[in-house]
Amino acid sequence: MTPSLLYGLAGAALCAIGLFGFIFISHLLRKLLAFNLMGSGVFLILVGLAQHRSGPDPVPQALVLTGIVVAIAATALAVVLIRRYYHLSGKTSLEDPAQDIPPGQEPRQAREAPHE
Repeated sequence: MTPSLLYGLAGAALCAIGLFGFIFISHLLRKLLAFNLMGSGVFLILVGLAQHRSGPDPVPQALVLTGIVVAIAATALAVVLIRRYYHLSGKTSLEDPAQDIPPGQEPRQAREAPHE
C-alpha cells in the first residue's frame, strides 16, 4: 500500500464519518465539528492525489494550505453565529418549525392565527 493511497483512504473515511455526523446530529457545534472533519478529509485526499513518482506537486499543497486558512476563518465565523443564536433562542440545535404548530392546525392556519 503506497502512502498516497493511505492518505486517500484515510481522507475518504474522514469524509464519511463527517457526513454521517453532519446528517444525523442536531447539536450545532457538533455539526460544525463534523463539517470540519469532512473538510479535513478532503484536504487529505487532495494531498494524497498530489503525490507523483518524481515528488509531490506543489500546487495542490498550496491549495490545501489556503483551504486550511479559509476553514479556520469560516469556523470562527460559524462559532460566533452559533453563539449568537444560542443567546437569542436559548437552544443549541435547529428545530423543525412544524413542531411549534399546535395539534389540529394546518401550518397555514398557525401563521394566520390572530394574536390574543
